[in-house]
Formats: sequence, structure tokens, C-alpha cells
Amino acid sequence: MNHRSLAFRLAVWYALLLSATFTLVGAGTYYGLDHYLRSQLSDSLSRRSEQVEQILQQAPSGTSDAQIARSVDTRVAPEFNNRFVRITRAPATLVYVSGRPADRSFDPGTIAPLAGPWPLRSTARRVASSDGPVMISATPVQTVSGRYLVELGSALEPVDTVQDRLLVLLALLLPILVACAAGGGYLLVQGALRPVERMSQTAARISVQNLDERLPVMHTGDALQELSLSLNHMLGRLRDSVQSSRRFLADASHELRTPLTVIKGELQETVRDPQCPAELRERIGSTLEEVARLERLVSGLLVLSRLDAGDAQREWLEVDLAELAASTVEQMRLVAEDRGLQLNAAALQPLTVRGDRGRLKQVIVNLLDNAIKFTPRGGVVTLRTDMREGDGYLEVSDTGIGIPPAAQPHVFDRFYRVDQARSREDGQEVGGTGLGLSIVRSICSAHGAQVSVESTPGHGSRFRVRFPQAAQRLAVPPAVPAVRSVPAIQTVPAAQTAPAAPAAPAAPSLSATSSPAAAAAPADRA
Repeated sequence: MNHRSLAFRLAVWYALLLSATFTLVGAGTYYGLDHYLRSQLSDSLSRRSEQVEQILQQAPSGTSDAQIARSVDTRVAPEFNNRFVRITRAPATLVYVSGRPADRSFDPGTIAPLAGPWPLRSTARRVASSDGPVMISATPVQTVSGRYLVELGSALEPVDTVQDRLLVLLALLLPILVACAAGGGYLLVQGALRPVERMSQTAARISVQNLDERLPVMHTGDALQELSLSLNHMLGRLRDSVQSSRRFLADASHELRTPLTVIKGELQETVRDPQCPAELRERIGSTLEEVARLERLVSGLLVLSRLDAGDAQREWLEVDLAELAASTVEQMRLVAEDRGLQLNAAALQPLTVRGDRGRLKQVIVNLLDNAIKFTPRGGVVTLRTDMREGDGYLEVSDTGIGIPPAAQPHVFDRFYRVDQARSREDGQEVGGTGLGLSIVRSICSAHGAQVSVESTPGHGSRFRVRFPQAAQRLAVPPAVPAVRSVPAIQTVPAAQTAPAAPAAPAAPSLSATSSPAAAAAPADRA
């Protein structure tokens, strides 16, 4: 349970409020019952006192104390009714005192007489006896025989017993009521916040690939409904803006390819002219390198625009990722050997995923090309596939220059390049446009996979692609599948590259560039 959540805090406040309410109700009930019981006892004593007053008022002058006592015993019967009666004639003559009550609730002999002057009217007081407290009602009576003080009493033990039982009942019920109130309040708050939770879950699923999805509208007629409608209107405006940007990016990328191809062709024709001076030929060669870089940039932008439009989800099939990785390694082995690197793909375990074969191959090509470019001579680039806990993994690790920790969270951002000096080797730029890893992340997102990087500067990098709940095809043997013989891939200078085959962007860890092997990926021929 999240103690900082809104539901928990509302439930706590609800429980505290109800606890205070129950406490006030319990206290009111307790003191109300106390007042009621004492009032009832006082009224009962007043009625009995009136009977004694009548006996004294009706007694003729000269009536003996014994006669008064017999009349009280006959008409009031204090012992039988568990009452205490004491009659005193002024100034201090004891006329009558009752005996021990039938229930033995108190001892009349231990009840002290009223101290001080007699009251002018009936009063009640609480006195102590040897067996417990007693309520005494004292009433002055004026008769023809003289002035009398009538004291009538009853034990308070029954009243205290009822109050104690009520107190125990409240002490037992109050925690139960508070617990029930807290649990019920939490459930009520959870139910009230469930629409917000559904809105949050829907909002978490919305991305640039599914901007047509909308939040559920809660027809509550309050601020919650207004919030869902406002967010849906915002999503609609955001979708229109993103679609406009995608169309512009795709149209611009497509339109730029033709003039770049024309410029490249014209420059190549000029270079082939025997009468072209050597100095001009060198300048044209430098210009052709920049044109090739622009072609890679435009090609990368076009690929990203198609991925954003859902191009990678059109034709999904069951793809044996181990076999695809093995064939891609063989195609790029010559590139690695030219750079003096060892390309290792011996740890390819059977792994079957569902997706676009061409785009998945583009992921492998870009990650391998990235590792090859930034690994010094004598290094090792390793590609492996395996299954762990139901998830499929594709990993490309190298012993290269690594990535600084501050740059690792940004290597998948578009056009992100770290230190330009890291993109050069022996004075030659090996970095690209900074789109390669962005393409990798877009393809992985389209396939429901996650790509991450772990790197230590000076010790190499590891790029890991995780396919959640990937299927493993048991029929495929654990060994690396045999690779078909492929034609050797020759490195072609940028000045002699055919105009109709622009190089596709790859994805180095520090910047993006293309390689000759990238042209072998079917997805790069877009």
C-alpha cells in the first residue's frame, strides 16, 4: 500500500473524521445515560419522599416516634424496596432509620448524617458507605408536631454498573467501527478514483504511434468529465501537429533525394573527365563525401518518418533471430576484418520473435556497425541471442572506447553526438549523422522491445535489446545455423558510389554513420 497515495490519505482523513465523530457520539451517549439514570433515581427518591412527607403531615399532634416508624415500615417498606430512610426531628432527634436493604447494597449505619444547617428545600447528594456510594435526597418538612428532615437514599451501584458496561462496550466497538470506517473509506476512495486510474493507464499506452487512441470519458458531469474531454481535445491537436510534422519530414526527405542524386551524378561525371585538373578533382572528392553524408542523413530521416508512420508493423512474420543474426554477421565480417577486429557470433541461442525481418536486420546491422566503428584494432565485437525467464535478448558488446556516463542516457536521441573528437580515428571521421541509434530505438519500440546500453569508458559497450515474452522455437538446434554463401562485400569509395543506392544510416554509440554492410540490409533500400 502506497502511504503517499491520494487514496490512502483520503482514507486516513476519512477514518480520523469518523473516529472523532464516533468518540463524540460515545461520550455524549455515556454522559447522557449517566444524566438519565441519575435523574430517574432522583425522581424515584422524590416520590418516596413524598410518601414519607404525607405520613408526617397526616400524623396528629402528639404522635409517638414508634407510630411514625410503623407507618413508614408499612407504607414505604424501605428494606424491601432497597431504600434508605432516616427521619430526624429538629433540633437533632433521630425519629426513624431503616435497616439493611434486602439486596445488601449498603449499610445504613455507615451513612453519615447531614452536616451543617438543614436545607430550605429538597437537595440530593452523593455519600459513601462501607459497601459503595449512595445517593441521598434530603427534604425539610414542617408539621404541627414540629420540623422534620426526611432523608431518602438508594445505592448508586446499579447506575455505575450500567455506565461501566457502556464504557466497555464503547471501548470494544470504537476500534472496530474505526477499522471498518477506514477500510470502507479506502474502498470507496479507490472506487471513486478508479476512473482516474483508467485514464492514467490509457494515457500511459498513448505514444506517437497511436495518437488516435483517446482517454475514456467519465459522464459524471463534474470536473473529472471536463478533464477527460480537455485531454482528448489536446490529444487531437497533438495528433494533428505530429502528423503534419511527419508529412513534412517524409516529403522533405523524399524531395531532397532527387537533387542530391543529380548533384552526385554530375560531380562523378566531372571527376571521370580526363581533362579535370587534379586540384579540382580533390575538391570534388571532398564535396562528394559531404553529398554522401547528406544522403545518409536524408535516408535516415526517411526511415524514421516511415517508422513513425507504422511502416515496421505492416508485414510481421515469425523471424528466427539467431539465423538472421548469423547471416548478418557473415555479411559484415569483411568490414570487421578490414579494421582488424574479431567478430564473434558463437553464442547464438534459438530465439524466435514476431516482427518485420528487414527492420530487425537493420537493428542488428546498425548495432554491429556501431561497435565496429568505435572499437580499436585488435578488439572483439560479440553478438549473442538467448532466452532468460521467458524474455528474448539480443546483445552486441565490444571492447571499444566506451561511452561517458553522462552521454549514455542520450545516445538514442536523434542527432545526438558526443565529443566530435571521439568520432575521428587517424584524422578520418568515422561518426555519422546521429540517427542510427534513434532508428534502432524506433524499430524496437514498434516491435514492443526495449533497447538499453551499458558502457564503461575505455572498456567497451554493451547494447541489449529485450523482447518481452518472446517465443523459443525448440526445433531449431542450439548451434549457430549454417550461413549461406554470400558475395564478398567490397568497400567502394564515396566518390564512386552509384547514385541509385544511397547508404543507409547506422548507429554508433557516439554518432551515426553508414557502412558498406549497411547497404545489405533490406530495410535500407527504402
